[in-house]
Amino acid sequence: MEKILEPWPWYVVGPLIGLMVPGLLLFAGKTWGISGSFRDIGAMCSPRTKIPYLQYDWRKNIWKIVLAVGVIIGGFIGNFPLSLEPVPFLPEAFYSAPGVVMLIIGGILVGFGTRYADGCTSGHSIMGMSNLQISSLIATICFFIGGLIMTWLIWPLLLPLG
Repeated sequence: MEKILEPWPWYVVGPLIGLMVPGLLLFAGKTWGISGSFRDIGAMCSPRTKIPYLQYDWRKNIWKIVLAVGVIIGGFIGNFPLSLEPVPFLPEAFYSAPGVVMLIIGGILVGFGTRYADGCTSGHSIMGMSNLQISSLIATICFFIGGLIMTWLIWPLLLPLG
């Protein structure tokens, strides 16, 4: 039981995530990604919308919503009951007015970027790369560069605000 409570090494978790991709393709004929579930939730919450993007039968994609909920529940279980040292939900800097504003703006930017890139980091980097899609390779490189810019250039400028 102690081994389960410790963080798992990358060489165990990486192949498990990697095997999920062909498993989902082979056994269910589906591609893996989270961002599509937001469209399904939007279509489910607005059945009489006039927005063409949300006018489709979300019931055919209910598995995406279940997958997204499962990822959230799995993260919670992995962090709290199955962890010797649980990680806090958010860093302290986000429990303030400027922190909440940064979260809202960041959420909007991520949502826009996900829609603009036609998928999220998991969809492109895990599923698209395994399918050898050039657009996913370009998107993954851009995600990595954006993360580096945020971590090393922008975030240090925002720290005094929090």
